[in-house]
Amino acid sequence: MEQREEGVMRAFRESAPDEAGLVQRSWVNHFAWTLVVLLSGLVFWLVVAVVNAENQRNALASKQCRDQVFKEEIDRQCMQSVQSREHWWQHLYYAMKHTKPQK
Repeated sequence: MEQREEGVMRAFRESAPDEAGLVQRSWVNHFAWTLVVLLSGLVFWLVVAVVNAENQRNALASKQCRDQVFKEEIDRQCMQSVQSREHWWQHLYYAMKHTKPQK
């Protein structure tokens, strides 16, 4: 019986997982996810900047923020709070569609 038990125990030991490899860490996945998060944050920041720039450009082009006293000047407080289109995605769509200045 002891030989049979030894054979079963040997088969069990060989089929057991390698405990040294269970704790091993891979940094490749962490690096990839960190890169995805950082690039997503950068894209979000650039979208916000483009939307704000296009909002102010459209307000200047449509003369929505003229100074009441000096007609040729710009009201700077108006430029900070103006909404020249109804939604932010309209600014983004226009900015992505019109990449070259109009002649």
